[in-house]
Amino acid sequence: MQGRGLLSEELNQLRRELELMAVRVEGDLEKALAVLRTGSKEIAGEVKDSGKTVNALQLRIEDMALVLIATQQPVARDLRELITVFKITSSLERIGDYGVHLAKAAIKLSNRPSFRSMERIECMAETGQKMLKAAVCAYLAQNADAARTAALMDHKIDGEHKALTEEVLSLMKKRPQLVKAAARLLRLSGYMERLGDHITNICEGIVFMIEGSHEDLND
Repeated sequence: MQGRGLLSEELNQLRRELELMAVRVEGDLEKALAVLRTGSKEIAGEVKDSGKTVNALQLRIEDMALVLIATQQPVARDLRELITVFKITSSLERIGDYGVHLAKAAIKLSNRPSFRSMERIECMAETGQKMLKAAVCAYLAQNADAARTAALMDHKIDGEHKALTEEVLSLMKKRPQLVKAAARLLRLSGYMERLGDHITNICEGIVFMIEGSHEDLND
C-alpha cells in the first residue's frame, strides 16, 4: 500500500490511540468523582497510578505523529490533523493531572466539615467529563460544529467557579477557622475551571484541523 492509502491507515491507527488516551482520562475523572463522593483512598491511588499510563500514551501518540510528518510528508488537511494531535495530547495530559488534583483534594477535604460548595465542585467535574466525551466524539467524527457545541459547556463550569468563589470568600469571613479548608476548595475550583479551558482548547484544535481557521471558543 502506497501514498495516500498508507497515510490514511496510519492516521486511523493514530486516532484509535488518541481515543484510548481520552477514554483513560475520562475514566480517571470518573474515579476522581467517586473519591469526591466517597473519600476512598484506594480509588484515589488508582487515579494517581493511572497518570503513568496517560503519560506513556502521550509519548507514543506524539512519536507516531512525528514519524508520519517525517516519512509521509502530509499536506493541507492531514498535516493540520497531525499538528492538532500534539495540542490534544498535551491538553489530555493536563486534564489527567487535574483529575489527580481532584482525587487528592477530595481525600483531604473528606476529613473537614462539609461544604455546600462541594456540590459545585462535583457539578464542574461532571460537566468537564461530559464536555471531554463530547470533544473526543467531535474529533473522531471530524465534526467542527460538534466541537463548537462541546465548547459551550465551559460556560457552565465558569459559572459554577464564579459562584463558588463568591460563596467561599463569604464563608472565610464568617468562619475564619475554616480558612485553610476553604482555600483548598478555592484551589480545587480553579483546577476544574482550567480543566474546562483545556477541553475548549481541544475543541479549537478540532475546528482548526477541519476548517483550517483559528477560532476562539472561549467567548
